Amino acid sequence: MAQYGLDTEIQFLPGVGPKRAALFSKELGITTVGDMIRTYPFRYIDRSTFVRIADARPDMAYVQVRAKVLRKEILEKRMSVWIGDGSGEMELVFFKGIKWLNEKLQPSQEYVFFGKPSTFNGRVNMVHPDVDPSDAASSDKIDMAPARKDSFSAGAAMTGVYPSTEKLKNAGITAKLMNRIMEAAMDKGMIYIEESLPEYILNNMGLVPLHFALRNIHFPQSLDALEKARYRLKFEELFYLQLSLLKQKYIRSRSEVGIPMQKVGEAFNKCYEALPFPLTGAQKRVITEIRNDLKSGHQMNRLLQGDVGSGKTMVAVLSALIAVGNGYQACIMAPTEVLAQQHFKNIEKFLKPTGVQAALLTGSTKTSLRKEIHAGLEDGTIGIIVGTHALIEDNVMFRNLGLAIVDEQHRFGVEQRAKLWKKSCCNAPPHVLVMTATPIPRTLAMTLYGDLDVSIIDELPPGRKPVQTIHATEGKRPALYRFMKEQIALGRQIFVVYPLINETEKLDYQSLEAGADDIMNNFPFPEYKTAVVHGKQLNDVKQFNMDAFAAGRANILVATSVIEVGVDVPNASVMVIESAERFGLSQLHQLRGRVGRGSEKSYCVLMTGHKLSKESKHRIELMCATENGFDLAEEDLKMRGPGDLEGTQQSGLPISLNIASLAKDGVLMNLARDCADRILKEDPELTSDKNQLLRRELRKDKYIIKDYSKIS
Repeated sequence: MAQYGLDTEIQFLPGVGPKRAALFSKELGITTVGDMIRTYPFRYIDRSTFVRIADARPDMAYVQVRAKVLRKEILEKRMSVWIGDGSGEMELVFFKGIKWLNEKLQPSQEYVFFGKPSTFNGRVNMVHPDVDPSDAASSDKIDMAPARKDSFSAGAAMTGVYPSTEKLKNAGITAKLMNRIMEAAMDKGMIYIEESLPEYILNNMGLVPLHFALRNIHFPQSLDALEKARYRLKFEELFYLQLSLLKQKYIRSRSEVGIPMQKVGEAFNKCYEALPFPLTGAQKRVITEIRNDLKSGHQMNRLLQGDVGSGKTMVAVLSALIAVGNGYQACIMAPTEVLAQQHFKNIEKFLKPTGVQAALLTGSTKTSLRKEIHAGLEDGTIGIIVGTHALIEDNVMFRNLGLAIVDEQHRFGVEQRAKLWKKSCCNAPPHVLVMTATPIPRTLAMTLYGDLDVSIIDELPPGRKPVQTIHATEGKRPALYRFMKEQIALGRQIFVVYPLINETEKLDYQSLEAGADDIMNNFPFPEYKTAVVHGKQLNDVKQFNMDAFAAGRANILVATSVIEVGVDVPNASVMVIESAERFGLSQLHQLRGRVGRGSEKSYCVLMTGHKLSKESKHRIELMCATENGFDLAEEDLKMRGPGDLEGTQQSGLPISLNIASLAKDGVLMNLARDCADRILKEDPELTSDKNQLLRRELRKDKYIIKDYSKIS
């Protein structure tokens, strides 16, 4: 095929073909020459230094030695080649291409060997190393395409290592072949690559041009050139990510008329004055931020982050009362019935001095009461409604919904939240406050919620005692049971949680049932009472057992992580997490937050198997070392990537990131965001001549993102 372009299918590149092209598409999502060029190495092998055979060790990642062939031996399906460089000897082992290599590798000739050292029978060897002639100028490279003067890789000291999979390796796509394919893609496609950032941004931010960056990310001429290339490409990704989100926010803040709420109102003041405890400085700061949004005349879209027990519910109540004080209704939507009931119980307590009527609407609300609630919402007598997704059913109508508060919003589907947004009857959208108890690192919050304003409650209320976290293995179980009995004798209650990774996983339920039996045998009835809660139970049974524990009629609650969000039992002082290595850091932290809510000293016991992976061990150590949810979330992001943190998949990001990392590039993210912010302040629609390039880039499919502002 003579004519190439960035949209040319990769099957036409030398070394690919239709079968390998299909594999590239399925395994890595690479279908065109342009896709290939934008697939970057994740690490580099330095081919600029040599190691003496005597200094080669099996713990080294790769070594390059210059040595002579001493002797060869072919045994059935393998060939051994002994090489020496004066400092020592090493055996090389080959299982493929034996006939060809036997002809090429001549005794007494010097070659360059590059590979991973390993040990066999106490001696260092290498299996299938790369082989090149010792004379770098030679064109007779073994297993290598001849170097050309205009070749992109010519003279490169470092070789890129690209993402791969088992299927790609089995199809013969080796690291070496991948480099050759990339060289061909660059050769054919680079002339079609256009600069994607205006010159004034390149100059202001000290960025290298795109052509330089792409050449040196794939075939670095030096370490310095590689660093400049990385910086440029990372900045570009983060900049366009932030520009696309902020542009939405600017357009919305200028065009979306919000319900003006100018006063605080009598109900707010009465509630505030009757509080049995002072608000923390963080709570006061957040309420001021919300207050300013509500009276701005624009729709509020704010994310409220706060660690477990930081007092978000109190902020939600006071915000709802501002809406009521201005003649509007407020709704608080929770993901589970348990959490909705708990919110309602707390809120009723705070509303007593105000005279504001509140109601609870969930799936299990009886028909007669449901009708009353519907009528109260339509005529405006109900000021605050708390509920689950029952609130978004079509027959639920508000008289004048002014504020929607969504708790743990990532547990609701996009369509569900959009329905709630449409329920306003005031010719303007309701203000939206999104709350989460899952601490989200700032870099991730800026991306997942880039068009929302973020408030953080980073202070715990006075009187909350730290929870002591202990790691124990199976051998310590008798001691654990003794400790649990001591706590129960003191009048305390205990959670025992089992991982339920998959609702359909029989093994998970079997381990929970076996664990519950073991607890009941060691804590016999009637002296001890154990309640069991899991997803396969009928709702009535689940509720009965949960209520028994909450009311103190049961000493121990054995449960799946269904209790992760929302059970508030101040008398519970011990949280035992079984198979703790199967939980992520954020989940472990959420579960730990279920204890330490009363005035007594509380404990979290992490039970694991004896053999732990390096990552699991690190997670458990971190849990024992800190209680700060934001520190743990940062670590979780570093360890797992943005993947499934707080229930949002990587695919949930507005654009995919090929080189930038939300975990590691926080400083660069801030720079990119500030740069995007400055540009949009001056030119919100990007209509000026100097920003035509930005406007063109944002029109590309990868930057066209859903308007998250209307579905919170």
